Amino acid sequence: MKKVLVITYYWPPSGGSGVQRWLKFVKYFRDFGIEPIILTVDPNYATFPSIDDSLYNDIPSGIEIHHTKANSPFRLYKLIRGKSAPQSGFASEKKPGVIDKLIRFIRGNFFIPDARIGWNKYALIKAKELIKTYKIDTVITTSPPHSTQLVGLELKSQLRITWIADLRDPWTEIYYNEALYRTRWAERKDKILEKSCVEAADKIIVVSNSIAESLITKYLNIETKISVIPNGYDTDDFVELNIKSTNYKYISYIGNLGPNYPISLFLEEFKRFVSVDSSWKLRFVGNIYDQVLNEIKSLDLIQYVELIPYVEHKKAVEFMLNSEILLLIIPETKENKGILTGKIFEYLGAKKPVIYIGPPNGDAVKILSGVTQTLINDYSEIKPLNEFLSNSSNQKFKGISPEVYSRKSLTEKLVNLIRTNG
Repeated sequence: MKKVLVITYYWPPSGGSGVQRWLKFVKYFRDFGIEPIILTVDPNYATFPSIDDSLYNDIPSGIEIHHTKANSPFRLYKLIRGKSAPQSGFASEKKPGVIDKLIRFIRGNFFIPDARIGWNKYALIKAKELIKTYKIDTVITTSPPHSTQLVGLELKSQLRITWIADLRDPWTEIYYNEALYRTRWAERKDKILEKSCVEAADKIIVVSNSIAESLITKYLNIETKISVIPNGYDTDDFVELNIKSTNYKYISYIGNLGPNYPISLFLEEFKRFVSVDSSWKLRFVGNIYDQVLNEIKSLDLIQYVELIPYVEHKKAVEFMLNSEILLLIIPETKENKGILTGKIFEYLGAKKPVIYIGPPNGDAVKILSGVTQTLINDYSEIKPLNEFLSNSSNQKFKGISPEVYSRKSLTEKLVNLIRTNG
């Protein structure tokens, strides 16, 4: 089998959607003649916003996984704030005070492109050793953290390899940069790093058409080396789950919900709806911004809302299947048209209708509306829920089958791309 080195900071026991993209590719690589070797950070030195030990079950038997230590500034953050790392670049934290602003300023201006750059020197040494030992000619780096791409850049400059850079999110335009009080100097340095990596990589993979178009607009002569391979869902995650019967029907939001995720108008519309039909409940599974809870209380909706803390991935899927409707909110930020999280495709895998709140021309709504029954809302107006919810049990899938976005199908597409690069 062809050996490929995958360099990823996020790997089990880390939880979250960023882990699952490459964990699932690795799970199916051998089906298509690829033997992956994983280089990641030692969990004892890592900083993971969430932990999900259940993801270990997806790692194929016998896969080589190499860990290295790392230096992390988040140790100081933990001393000050009592938690290991902020969620999604501080996106789900409360309104910052003076100390919070100082922490964000330091993060945004002294750790470029991100605070996990302390892993790079250890990862680079180990990567060169693995490439030499196993005679590897293809290296894949995946980000965020975008600092991981700098490892690929250095390997490309020193060795004769094919380097594939996978960008799960935008780099310089990533939404949480707005919360980091970055100076013009920091922004300029970050853009230089992005440009260097984009131009040096042999192939670039992105998760959405909008991210691809943004890069093509910024950098000349890269169109032929960019491929779009979206996130997806694993059919194995949807079997042997506990489907429950309850007295209520649920609209569920799965995942973190930060201050850039506008939900106020939806809560107001939901209140109007349950005042007529009290058989429905709204369920949040994951970390939510404090202000959301305040709004729920102020609207006197507590009896119609369930708040579930972060759960392991398999349980999150179970909550999807035990819902009548799934709620998707795209953060209201610049360059948000290309946001395509793994959750979108798992919603498709759950085969449930979706209430969408986000840019009406975004990549997410194009995919959802092409497959499943979707109530499309922009940020300024929420359409009445009564007709959509009353027809939710009559859902019919549209022209594109959800199976197009299965992890195994997407892995085959990725392997074809790898094989065209030696």
